[in-house]
Amino acid sequence: MPIRKPSTIMNRRPADFMRERHPAPAARVTLWIAFLATLATGKISAAAEPHQYNVSVDYRLSQLWVEARFSTPVKSVTARSRVAGKYLIDVRDCFDSREIRLRNRRMMLPDEGIECLNYTVNLERAAREHRSQRFLASDNIIVSPSLWLWRPEVTANSEIDIRFQLPEQVRVSVPWRPLGKDAYRLHRSPESSNASVVFGNFHEEEIHVAGARLRVSMLNGRKPFDRGAISNWVRATATDVSLVYGRFPNPSPQVVVIPVDSTRSSSAVPFGRVIRDGGETVELLVNVAAPPDAFFSDWTATHEFSHLMLPYIGGRHRWVAEGFAQYYQNVLLARAGAYDQQHAWQKLHEGFERGRRSRPEMSPNEAADGRARNGLMKIYWSGAALALIADVDLRERSDGRETLDKVLDRFQDCCLPSPRVWSGPELFGKLDSLTDFPIFMQLYRRYANTAGFPDTRPTFARLGITVSHDQVRLRKNGELIHVRDNIIRTDSDAAAWRQSLAGSQDSQRTARSH
Repeated sequence: MPIRKPSTIMNRRPADFMRERHPAPAARVTLWIAFLATLATGKISAAAEPHQYNVSVDYRLSQLWVEARFSTPVKSVTARSRVAGKYLIDVRDCFDSREIRLRNRRMMLPDEGIECLNYTVNLERAAREHRSQRFLASDNIIVSPSLWLWRPEVTANSEIDIRFQLPEQVRVSVPWRPLGKDAYRLHRSPESSNASVVFGNFHEEEIHVAGARLRVSMLNGRKPFDRGAISNWVRATATDVSLVYGRFPNPSPQVVVIPVDSTRSSSAVPFGRVIRDGGETVELLVNVAAPPDAFFSDWTATHEFSHLMLPYIGGRHRWVAEGFAQYYQNVLLARAGAYDQQHAWQKLHEGFERGRRSRPEMSPNEAADGRARNGLMKIYWSGAALALIADVDLRERSDGRETLDKVLDRFQDCCLPSPRVWSGPELFGKLDSLTDFPIFMQLYRRYANTAGFPDTRPTFARLGITVSHDQVRLRKNGELIHVRDNIIRTDSDAAAWRQSLAGSQDSQRTARSH
């Protein structure tokens, strides 16, 4: 999309609009009244034209230049990071080269606003802020936009189009919606953390799975690694998540693979996270010392991709999001054949026990409010217990016609990806509205503010699962054995395909515990 001169629509008179439209005389009065009402209320129904940003970097990845042309004069331009000003070299008005000063993380703009800015950022220094930069080769850098993207507020009616002009051999990876080659649109988002923007000569590819096109960037580390094996693993794991309701929950997420050499860790994927900042990013640290087949039994990517089935839930309700991802990471690895059914239920049991022992005097909401120590397992497993109880209850009350999978399918249709932060009660209330068998708010009211841990033992008993000496046993008779078998029913085609990608018969070995 070409960079346009800022619009002069704000300087035009109401009569100019009316002459262009040539309405009938009676309609002119109506239009005039409506226009005056709009000015009086400040409510404009149509979204404004996006602001236009042109971004370039030098081939050494040392500096970044931005020209920001605003669709209407803006009076406030800020950076999200408090330290962004340290890396700002120069800021000027495009038209008169007037220097613009800073106060904290805000540019001091004239009272009448400004239509265009030019500024320069020390990209090399800013990249040192990212904790994974130390793992990367010199031709790759990760720099959060919070350090270099100085902008007005992004709202439902105010978006930003960003076009990159890059040297030869330099690529860019961003979480924003693609508009064309090296052009993207930045939307309003929950801003759960700082997005990952990657510059450099890294490997990129699109991985197509059901209903989605994953934009995968594999960065260059200090040691080479098998990109083909990593690509197969990402494809298999994303496909596992699509087994929930037949498609991947986000049609075009950014996936950033960061290689680390960790001979001290037995984990193939030591760390992963989801970032919702202008789009959705799944960031995965992969251990280049691990054998390729080890990735296919690791749960980290399955857990992170499962997060995308829910919106961002922050603060004291984050145990809901973490728990649903915990539940599905075990269910999906069994459906895809990486775990057998016995092992999957064993993993769930062990997780529930860790949650039960974690801060028993606290409720899930109390454990997740940020002040509790040693409450992590309660945060990760309380929501998983509720997910299991809800799934079993839905299946039982509907004679198998309703499942947690199907409710999340409807939720994806209506509400994902979501541009805002949700609360736990808001999510559960919405899920209840999507089924004829409301159960979610009932569970929330019962357990969210109650000290202890949701009691999964009656559910296990009805599923025909007994526990002796901390080992689960799947009985051949029981009230809801058919429900147990339907929750974890291996998809033979998916399992065979996954096994072929793994290229090894060893992909069912036990994964590490959370």
